[in-house]
Amino acid sequence: MDTSDREHMAHALRLAENGLYTTDPNPSVGCVLVVDGGIVGEGWTAPAGGPHAERVALAQAGAQARGATAYVTLEPCSHTGRTGPCTAALIEAGVARVVCAMLDPNPLVAGSGGRLLQEAGIAVETGMLASEAEELNRGYLARMRRGRPWVRSKLAVSIDGRTALANGRSRWLTGPAAREDVHRWRARSSVVLTGIGTVLADDPALDARLEDAGAAVLQPARAILDPTLRTPPNAKTLSLPGNVLIFATEASDDRAAALAAAGARIERVSGTSRCNLGEVMRRLAGLEYNEIWVEAGPTLNGALLSEELVDELVVYFAPTVLGSDARGMFDLGELARLDDAPRFRFEDARLIGDDLRVICRPLVRREK
Repeated sequence: MDTSDREHMAHALRLAENGLYTTDPNPSVGCVLVVDGGIVGEGWTAPAGGPHAERVALAQAGAQARGATAYVTLEPCSHTGRTGPCTAALIEAGVARVVCAMLDPNPLVAGSGGRLLQEAGIAVETGMLASEAEELNRGYLARMRRGRPWVRSKLAVSIDGRTALANGRSRWLTGPAAREDVHRWRARSSVVLTGIGTVLADDPALDARLEDAGAAVLQPARAILDPTLRTPPNAKTLSLPGNVLIFATEASDDRAAALAAAGARIERVSGTSRCNLGEVMRRLAGLEYNEIWVEAGPTLNGALLSEELVDELVVYFAPTVLGSDARGMFDLGELARLDDAPRFRFEDARLIGDDLRVICRPLVRREK
C-alpha cells in the first residue's frame, strides 16, 4: 500500500466522522471508491436501518464502481441485519480491490467479510490506519470484544481538583466553550449516565444540545443509578425526547409505576444500597449501547474507578482554585500505599476556550 492508499483511507475516516452522532448502535463507517486515482463514489453509514457506507458509495458511483478500489474504515459486513450484506453489494458491483482499516470483531462478521470477498476474486488488504479507525468506534469495538460499553467519565474541576464548593455550588465552573464541547461528547455517546444524588441536587437535562441547529443528532439515552427509585416523576430529564433508564435494586411497585408512567424504563439489578455496576454495564451492552458518558459526583465516579470500569477520563480544568474544603473528584476511601492508587496515561491535552481539557486512560487494567 502506498501514499495514495493512506490519503484515500484518511478521507474515508473523515467521512465516517459524519456519522458519529447518528449511527448508533451501528459503528460509524466511511467508504471511498477510487478508479485511476479519482474518486467515483463516497459515503458514510446512515442511521440504523439505512444503507451502510459501502452501499451509499456504490449508489453514487453506479457503473463506475466496476474495477474500483474500495477504501472502507471497517471490514464490510457479511450478514443480513436491517440491511443486506455489503460484501454482496461490492461483489455484484465488480469492485476489484478492498482496503479496510481493520477487521470487524462482531461475531457475525469477524473475518468472514474479507474471506467472502477474496473467494469472489477481490483483492483484500487490511491494517491501513487501523489505530485511527479504532478511535472512531471505541464503544462498538469494546461491546463486541468484551461485552460491555466504553465508559468515559467527565469531570469539570478547578486547578486544585475540586468539583464544587463545600455547599455544592458548581455552576458554572468551566466556560461556555468547554460546555459546548461536553455537548459534542454527549451527542456521540449512546448513554449519558448519572447517579440519583446528581438528579436530586441539580435536576439535569442530560440531553445533547449543539449550537449547530442543523446538526443531526440521535439523542443519547439517559440512565440514572437509583437503587430505591427516589427519582421524582417530574424530573426534567423525563420530559425530554429519548429513552430514560432507571437502574434500581429494590423499590415499591407504586414508585416504579409512577416513573414508568412518566416515561422511564425501570431496570432491576442486584445490589443493596448501590447498584451492581458490572451488571449495569452488561445490561447496557445487551441493549446495544456502545459509549457511556458519565456525569456524576465523587461517589459514583469513585465506585466506577474502584471497580476498574472507567476506560477514559475527560477532565476540564478551570483556571481557578476552590480550596481544601471544596468537594473532590473521587470518593475512593483511604489508600494505604501509593501503589494502590489508580494510574493513568495522558492521551491528549488542549485548551478549550479558557479551560484545559485533559484526556487520560488507565495505565494498567484488567478486563471485566
